[in-house]
Amino acid sequence: MNPVSTWASVAQADLNHQAPITTLKYLNYSFKLFNTGDSLWLVATYPKKESVSFRLVFTANDPLVVKNIEEQENGLMITAKTLTATFRTTINFPDPRQSIFRYTTTMVCNQPMLIPFWPKDILPFNSDGKISGEGTVHMQQVGTRSGLLFFSLPAPHSASVFYFQNLTALASYCEETKTSAGELVGGKWPELGFSLPPAIDSPVPEEKELTISDAFVLLSEVVPNDNFEVTSQFLEYLAAVYLLIPKPEAVYHDWPATAEQGLNGLAAHKGCWTFAGGHPYLNAYVCDYKTPPELMVQMAVLIPLMEYCHWKDAPHPIVQEMRDGVPAFYDTELKTVVRWLPAKKSDLDGSEEQKQEGVMDAWYLHHPLLNLTRLAGTGDEDAKKLLLDSIDYAIKVAQHFDYQWPVFYKMENLEVIKAETKPGEGGEKDVPGAYAHLMLEVWKLTGEKRYFEEARAAADKLIGMGFEIFYQANNTSFAAKAMLRLYKETKEEKYLKVSYVFIASIFKNVQLWDCNYGYGKNFPTFFAIFPLSDAPYTAAYEEQEVHAGLLEYLAEAQDVEILPSIQLLIAEFVRYTVTRISSYYPPRLPAEMLSEQVKTGEVDRNLWVPLEDIHDGWEKSGEVGQEVYGSGIAFGIVPRQYYKVPDQPFMIYIDYPLINYKIVKNRSVEFTILGDKRLSCEMRIIKQSRAKLPEFEIRTARDKEPIKGKQAEAGSIIYSLTGNQKVTIKWKS
Repeated sequence: MNPVSTWASVAQADLNHQAPITTLKYLNYSFKLFNTGDSLWLVATYPKKESVSFRLVFTANDPLVVKNIEEQENGLMITAKTLTATFRTTINFPDPRQSIFRYTTTMVCNQPMLIPFWPKDILPFNSDGKISGEGTVHMQQVGTRSGLLFFSLPAPHSASVFYFQNLTALASYCEETKTSAGELVGGKWPELGFSLPPAIDSPVPEEKELTISDAFVLLSEVVPNDNFEVTSQFLEYLAAVYLLIPKPEAVYHDWPATAEQGLNGLAAHKGCWTFAGGHPYLNAYVCDYKTPPELMVQMAVLIPLMEYCHWKDAPHPIVQEMRDGVPAFYDTELKTVVRWLPAKKSDLDGSEEQKQEGVMDAWYLHHPLLNLTRLAGTGDEDAKKLLLDSIDYAIKVAQHFDYQWPVFYKMENLEVIKAETKPGEGGEKDVPGAYAHLMLEVWKLTGEKRYFEEARAAADKLIGMGFEIFYQANNTSFAAKAMLRLYKETKEEKYLKVSYVFIASIFKNVQLWDCNYGYGKNFPTFFAIFPLSDAPYTAAYEEQEVHAGLLEYLAEAQDVEILPSIQLLIAEFVRYTVTRISSYYPPRLPAEMLSEQVKTGEVDRNLWVPLEDIHDGWEKSGEVGQEVYGSGIAFGIVPRQYYKVPDQPFMIYIDYPLINYKIVKNRSVEFTILGDKRLSCEMRIIKQSRAKLPEFEIRTARDKEPIKGKQAEAGSIIYSLTGNQKVTIKWKS
């Protein structure tokens, strides 16, 4: 039994002894509105009489008077006043098929006002009218991630709540009061939900209407019994709410131009390179000459750069220079590639745990090996040899740790340097999935069954895990694909379920709101993903790799009936990623929002190499550094979103994932857009030369008439299409 505060205890008494001022019925639920003097409450009652109370308005010691209740088409509008403020709350039910309601409250103060405290807005009750002393919070907001809360009452009750606070709507309040929308949704059972950030130093202004809450609530009679049910319900509920929340405009960015600017800067800027052992190597950060070259850094840029050059059909000399330097990372004594260039290991300064000779961060071994499989897949025999010469060491490490890796270990004797990410939380829990991905790729390359069995052995360690499976975002996305492939090979549903857990943990760690306050007014954040489960900022490199990883997941799922919610959420993530992450490039940001203090190297704000870190609106960005290893973002996006048409003066761009792209007799193109038919995406036919564009006819499987486009800049044509359908583009000169 959890203790409660005075506010909760008084609320319980008031709600049990007062009559409601109005009652609503919706689907299987009843809703009663109460004015308890200092709060306006909406009490939702389940069919089995459990109830959850939602605080719509809080006024502290200022008596609240309800002035008007106006019935609207899908709900109510309530106007209430106190001595110091006027509140307007709307309650509506936006989807007649779903047990979802939305409540939005605005406030207008009569005078400038400080707000030192604001209680949480949710109290769960048992069927006897008492506050529920026990329950399970499955997830809640961390940092500036989405304003999400998912909780359930314990058996024998049948009540769960999925709560989404639209933090975008708080921008004006946060701007006026100099407050952040981070860490606002959560709480300690039973006092849960959202609390308005206290306005302590900067007051709420007078005579200005500010939104102080905009919540979407999904009620369910299903209580999850295990981690798989928690994560699959999370995906289902998030997709249902996502369809209803306000979403920002997805603004097109010219990625081919950015790729060229990035390539030119990367090749020419002295701060991107160092020279060692007879080869040029990329620095991890611009002007970071103190840290030895890292294999992960070289491969993280090389692979997408090769993809871009192949797409462009134009080789670049730095590709071969980078490839030539990779074999020098092989350690003949350990019989494996290593993180730091052996010729420069004496430069490691020990300033961080991993910056010590012979110390390996668990995922840093597998990531370069995985990229070597990609390089080997292009026919590079040197890469294949380097991979196969190293793979037995990776297997030895996996078996030594029983497929449950620590954070840091010594490569020579496998002594554990750091066992857990935090006390009691274990090591890097998604590494078994990344290792399984690596083993499946080596199995595909060699046909040797032992690699497949290694993948299964690692994957089996993931069974039963929940949201805690997430450690590093990009590795988590790769692991999801590996689990899906294992399911396809074995038909064992446990692997499909684990793939869903990986996907759910990714979407738990996104920011589904726009930070339109402070410096945040200069860059979009909607659907940004955080690199680690507790990272205080989003990061360019991980975002691009998650983009690629989730596209690969959908491609792998072509012949699998995956959850519709996953199709929907991945498609939308792709859309907002490609229209948002160009904001990591310093030339697109105002100088005043860049940190004066940089942890590693320097920031050149004229260089098209992305910052590592974008922060909350009240913090400056780029304090970690300008990450050279994030230079692959443009090189990775272009081949995945832009489609060339041979011998034609145009190419095709689409901001959604697609499959089955096919050119038919050089007079038409066919493909299938993924995603959900209830959401839209943008397709562009982009003019590539001075030649006149042909006439186009765009047809879809869902529309009887051709889709009409509109003219855009530089002669391009824009079309709005819905997801999950086949598209045919025909043209004639």
